Amino acid sequence: MKLDKQETLSKVYNLILNPATRDWERTQLLTMKNAVEKGADFNTKLAQLEVALRPLAWRDNLTPDVADFYAKITNAPDQAAPFNVAKHQNLASPYYERAIFAGGCFWCMVEPFETRPGIISVLSGYTGGHVARPTYDEVAGQQTGHVEAVEIVFDTRVIRYADLVHLYWQITDPTDNMGQINDRGNEYRPIIFIQNTHQRKIAEASKQALIACGKYKRPIVTEILSATKFWPAENFHQEFYKKNPIRYKRMEHARQQYLAMQHLQGKIRVGLGKFRKKN
Repeated sequence: MKLDKQETLSKVYNLILNPATRDWERTQLLTMKNAVEKGADFNTKLAQLEVALRPLAWRDNLTPDVADFYAKITNAPDQAAPFNVAKHQNLASPYYERAIFAGGCFWCMVEPFETRPGIISVLSGYTGGHVARPTYDEVAGQQTGHVEAVEIVFDTRVIRYADLVHLYWQITDPTDNMGQINDRGNEYRPIIFIQNTHQRKIAEASKQALIACGKYKRPIVTEILSATKFWPAENFHQEFYKKNPIRYKRMEHARQQYLAMQHLQGKIRVGLGKFRKKN
C-alpha cells in the first residue's frame, strides 16, 4: 500500500506534538521530518524511520499512538483500525444503560462482554484517578490513580445489569487487590464502578452472595465504587482482541487456565463444606 506523503507527514507532526510520545520516539520522528523538509527523499527517510522503530515495535514497547503509526507504515492497517469513540460516547436510548468494570488488563475485558447479545459497545479506558486525560504510560507508571477499565453500553431489553455483574465475577479474580492473574499493579485492581443506586444495590447483593457461597478461601476484595470520569484509552488499545488475535489468544488462554483452576478449587471447597455439614 502506497502511503500519501502529506497525510503521513501530518501524522508525524501530530505525534511529535503528542505529549504521550516518548522522548526517544520524538527524536526519531523529528529526524525524519527535518530531513524531508530539507529535501531528502520521503520514502527513504520513512524506511529509515521504520527501521529505527522496529526493535521496539517487535517487543510491543512503542507508545500506543506511535504503535498505530508503525502499523500503518508497515501495511498492517487492521492493527490501527480506528475506533469511533464519539459514537460510543453519544449512544443514547431509553433502553440503554452503561456499566463500568475494572478487572486487570482491559485487553482481556472487552471480548467476554462484547460478544454477548444485547451489548451495544465496549470502550477501553481509564477511570478512578485524579488526572485529566491520562496516557497509558502515566497510568502504567501509577502516576494518576487510574485503573484500566471498560465502559459497556448495553440494551436492558436484552441483557440485565445483574447478568453483567455475574459475568464479571466469572472472568476476574475477586480475591486479588494487587492486580489480576499476570497483571500486577494498582492500575489492575478489580473494581465495579456503579452509575446509580440501582446498580449499587445489585452489585453489593451479588458480592455478598459470592462471599456467602464459600467458593473462595481468601477474602473478596473487589471494591464497589461510584463511577467517576471515564477517559478513553488510546486507539491502539480499543478492541485489541480483533486487532491482535494471536497475542490476545495467548494472554486469554493463560487467564482462562488460572480462573478455571480457581473455579474448580471453589467447587471442591463448596462440595466439601456441604459434605461436612451432612456428617
